Amino acid sequence: MNERSEPDSRAFRKATRAHQSARAKAKALRAVMTPPEVMLWNHLRGKRLADLRFRRQHPLGAYIADFYCHDARLVIEIDGASHAGVRRDRDATRDTWMIDRGLRVLRIPAVDVLQNMDDVLRTIHRAARDRIDGPPPSPSATPPPPGRGRIKKT
Repeated sequence: MNERSEPDSRAFRKATRAHQSARAKAKALRAVMTPPEVMLWNHLRGKRLADLRFRRQHPLGAYIADFYCHDARLVIEIDGASHAGVRRDRDATRDTWMIDRGLRVLRIPAVDVLQNMDDVLRTIHRAARDRIDGPPPSPSATPPPPGRGRIKKT
């Protein structure tokens, strides 16, 4: 995923270009972040997590991501009590829009940010690294055929 062609980058920017209204709303939301968002931002800002650059309240299309890492194309959403009921349906629509544009959406309960910050940071780091470096190779379900890849003893 490191090597993106220039046309791919242009197409991505066009597909995720922020609406003007989302830009203005994102700017306003930066001033009124929730306590879990502030706590997480203090760990993500200034490339504090594994030299990854995150943006807070970042507009994508008509939506605003709580946190966004462009290099990993990773969206992090902190879900508090307000993300139930009707909000859940809107979140699903929003997630689908982002996924359709090649973004990974990572939803983290606010209570986890408050109580398990180390685990949250490990999860974010792993998700970002998997997107940037690619996932580690999975073990083969079937062993290699006999004679292949083995050293002959003489």
